[in-house]
Amino acid sequence: MRALPPRMRALSMRKSALLCALDIGTSKIVCLVARLDPLPETSRGRTHRCRVLGIGHQRSAGMKGGIVVDLDQVEGAIRRAVDAAERMAGVQIESVIVNITGGRIGSQRYSGEINIGGRAVTEADVEHVLEACAARTNVQGKAVLHSLPTGFSLGEMHNIRDPKGMVGHVLSADMHVVACDATAVRNLLLAVERCHLSVEAMVTTPYASGFAALVEDEAELGTTLIDMGGGTTSLAVFAGGSLVHVDALALGGNHITFDVARGLSTRLADAERLKTLYGACLPSISDEREAVAVTLAGEDGDQPTHVPKSQLVRIIRPRVEEILELVRDRLKSAGFAANATSRFILTGGASQLTGMPEAAKQILAGQIRLGRPLGIQGLPESAKNPSFSAVVGLLVYPQAARIEYFRSGKRAETATGTGYIARVGQWLKESF
Repeated sequence: MRALPPRMRALSMRKSALLCALDIGTSKIVCLVARLDPLPETSRGRTHRCRVLGIGHQRSAGMKGGIVVDLDQVEGAIRRAVDAAERMAGVQIESVIVNITGGRIGSQRYSGEINIGGRAVTEADVEHVLEACAARTNVQGKAVLHSLPTGFSLGEMHNIRDPKGMVGHVLSADMHVVACDATAVRNLLLAVERCHLSVEAMVTTPYASGFAALVEDEAELGTTLIDMGGGTTSLAVFAGGSLVHVDALALGGNHITFDVARGLSTRLADAERLKTLYGACLPSISDEREAVAVTLAGEDGDQPTHVPKSQLVRIIRPRVEEILELVRDRLKSAGFAANATSRFILTGGASQLTGMPEAAKQILAGQIRLGRPLGIQGLPESAKNPSFSAVVGLLVYPQAARIEYFRSGKRAETATGTGYIARVGQWLKESF
């Protein structure tokens, strides 16, 4: 797999930084400008305090299923969102951290091993075994988004976080790689660069949302985050403090809106309003008695048609169940079958549909909660909801970028000049 997206440089633990996050979704585009100041003590794995200085959001255009379908429209929407954030923050934005959801995002696991002859493991040994893993990740047409070492082994000793100084004969490493179609990455980069912005890093959407929505210990205990967007539903599985699986479906909240528009013969804008104001995932006993006004397509709205709310729910429910069942089946096929003790976090705009946690509990059979962006200052009240989890997580991501490992040519490319173990050890020490 080719390391196409730019790699984020690790933040200095002692310096403040000004960052800009750009969430390019199918239904909306959000830009956040924030200042990150070092924390005296780390909290929830964060090394910096984040304060939002400016925010801009626009209805998305030119995106479908998380990929670019019209460069000009995407460029225009990005420019408007960035301009609004710049005006509010009083700064000029030059670079952004971007998310991506489309392009058939998926996970692969790789392993490598080297013989160390019974001596103590050195920093160079760790670099060599990680290079052995990375050397196996070349797949034509794919671009690596994340490359995360998940553990080391020495002989029969597994799940070692830091093998440096330990003795053994064979050093092994496991690596989780998240990649997507290189074409989708190139077109998204092109859309941003046409706005005279450089891209500092590209982060998969559910991974970014996890940085914002997970609370302390959830990544360690095992949690699946489901980001329900407008054109896609993506998921990230966290276990042992690491990201261990990523997947995405080309189904989201917009598909529910299309179903409502077709089922009630109304315009898409009216269908979105009906879904937002009156829609629900599960029926209630009052649905038959409650009526909603529907303006039929082609009519002026002076004489709306009234239909029982139960009819609206009967249209919405099958699509919601389809999405959740696909998530369940994808998790099962990847070896993460849900059970009564599983933890799920629902986030993204479509997760706010009335009854979504209850519907998810029926299908996924685990502990369900809504995930909102946490631990950030200066965020407007209107943005403190699940639909802003991804863009807030993009601001947190640079604080953990040092734990990723990438290679370039014949030599490993790291986020800083120090060795991999030194970087991860420092991050673990400061975060946990």
